[in-house]
Amino acid sequence: MAHLYFTRHGESVWNIENKICGTTDIELTEKGRMQAALLGKKVAQEIHDIDEILYSPLKRAAETAKIISDITGISLREEKRLSEQNFGKYESTARDGAEFKVSKTFFADSYCGGETMLRLAQRIYNLLDDLKADSKTYLLVAHNGIARSVNSYFFDMSNGEYAAFGIKNCEIKKYFFPE
Repeated sequence: MAHLYFTRHGESVWNIENKICGTTDIELTEKGRMQAALLGKKVAQEIHDIDEILYSPLKRAAETAKIISDITGISLREEKRLSEQNFGKYESTARDGAEFKVSKTFFADSYCGGETMLRLAQRIYNLLDDLKADSKTYLLVAHNGIARSVNSYFFDMSNGEYAAFGIKNCEIKKYFFPE
């Protein structure tokens, strides 16, 4: 059965500062690099069906992907559609801010210059449709906002479940394409 893997980048500087990163290009922390190396070792030891790594062009995901690739020997390439959602006026603000939490449930809200959840889903669903038509198995290295859209492609979610969904840094998930 056709499938893919998804992981979120390692810990970034703004993750520990509780700030929304979005498309702001933030570096990994040393812990984030160690998380990526541990994930690379896990993939090398336990997951033997990944043909290629696709990664977001943002530094935190690109570096995570490169660390995994260096350890596993799996080829990688940048995929622009995996870039994190632009959260407009909320970039660099508190991730748990009350206003952002509410705004995140309005799927047509562009956050005053950002990207709507609907546009994000369109871009990620198009990518996943392309990957489904391919015969390769991919590891996608991206962001928490992208994780929401990927998960919603495979599973029905309410708006509240979608807005609350997230995965930990360097957590890996396996998704199966429907036949």
